[in-house]
Amino acid sequence: MFSSSSAVVNVARQSSARAQRQLLRSFAIAAEHTDSSTSSSSSGSSTSSSTDSSPPPTGSRQRTRIQFNPSPRSSSQPNRSQLAQHPHLPPHFGQNQLLAVSDSTRALLESIVGQFRAPIRYAYAYGSGVFTQDGYADVAAKGEEGPMLDFIFAVRHPGHWHSINMNQFPSHYPLHARMLGSDFVSRVQDVGPGVWFNTYVRVNNVTIKYGVVSIDSLCHDLLTWSNLYLAGRMHKPLRIIKDDARVRLTQQVNLAFALRAALLTLPSRFTAQDLFERITGISYEGDPRMYIAENRGKIGNIVRGQGGLFWELYGRLAAGMPGVHWPSSPNPSRIPRDMSREATEHLLASVIEQDVSPIARAAHLRKLPVTLTTRLSRHYALQPGIPGREADENAFWIRIGGDEALSNVLRKEMRGIVRWPALVQTAKGLVSAGLSKSVRYSTRKIGKWWSSSPSSDNKA
Repeated sequence: MFSSSSAVVNVARQSSARAQRQLLRSFAIAAEHTDSSTSSSSSGSSTSSSTDSSPPPTGSRQRTRIQFNPSPRSSSQPNRSQLAQHPHLPPHFGQNQLLAVSDSTRALLESIVGQFRAPIRYAYAYGSGVFTQDGYADVAAKGEEGPMLDFIFAVRHPGHWHSINMNQFPSHYPLHARMLGSDFVSRVQDVGPGVWFNTYVRVNNVTIKYGVVSIDSLCHDLLTWSNLYLAGRMHKPLRIIKDDARVRLTQQVNLAFALRAALLTLPSRFTAQDLFERITGISYEGDPRMYIAENRGKIGNIVRGQGGLFWELYGRLAAGMPGVHWPSSPNPSRIPRDMSREATEHLLASVIEQDVSPIARAAHLRKLPVTLTTRLSRHYALQPGIPGREADENAFWIRIGGDEALSNVLRKEMRGIVRWPALVQTAKGLVSAGLSKSVRYSTRKIGKWWSSSPSSDNKA
């Protein structure tokens, strides 16, 4: 039985990886068509301009050039590996990811990131310090300390980056990290999800927390859900400060993964709030901190405070999926930046319908990330009455799509992906933040959990 199960897992990995390569190839083909049309138009204009220009003076001497045969490839022409690392995307590709914030917030975020001398390839800000969440208005009214600003920096060479950053901002690192150097920091960063956090640091008189990750590790998690640590955070609204074509491409795939996974756990008829809460819960349900150190109502608070942003982020993706009947209004690209509470509630109450037939669900299952499909294949390979995936893959996924317990199985497997990396990253906080900052951060989180617990509400 173990050999057959391992064979199923291998087939799952190969087919899911093949599906992801096809998806990326389709994005690249679309980008190539756009670039070719642009280059043809530009070449036509340059030809016309050259014919209109006057010839050079007859007295000028032209230097003869040695012609090589065959002529060498131009140094400016990228090879295939460079194109894979730096894809050229159509101008409007992934516009749903470019969420707006107020001018003052945008200027603040850009000024903070601009303070770092170490090169950052991709940067975004997220969390309650950037976007509205229910409950934080009460915090501000009571005069309590507001949320930190949270950032993620994706860099090319983490060891080199920490060396430069440690020289510029030594106080951002605990004493033992400064003594052991950037090599130690980069080795600790590679453990678990691959992120190093500097927390409770001051930049431009603002308290921030920022995580540093390799851009390769980030793209790998977005494409495979290997740990869902950063991919799960990027299912929710975020503000891009420094953009990168490769991350934007893989993030669009990640958003489609999240949408398909959430649809598979929902019935044929549901509201937009149900969908967005299910998407938000993908990265939270398996996180151990949700049980001991997070606001119990955090998922609902995020969705109620950012309903319009969720609609803008997922509306066009959902409308383009077969079998999903998305409301025709409002247009996701015309969502107002500052929606009233009543307008947000009306938006979240919008009813969505989907085809839940085994064939329709099998189409979603085949396009889930490789880590999740591997876990599903391993689970169902042990179930009686399930045809072998290596024998007939279509029948395998259709049979799973008709399973009434699919929603629970899928959520269980996603929790399994999240749980261990989240636990490892929490333990790493003692090393990256130091004891005093870790205690301060944990105390604040536990306070949120306690204030949101039913017992505290009854006491109040």
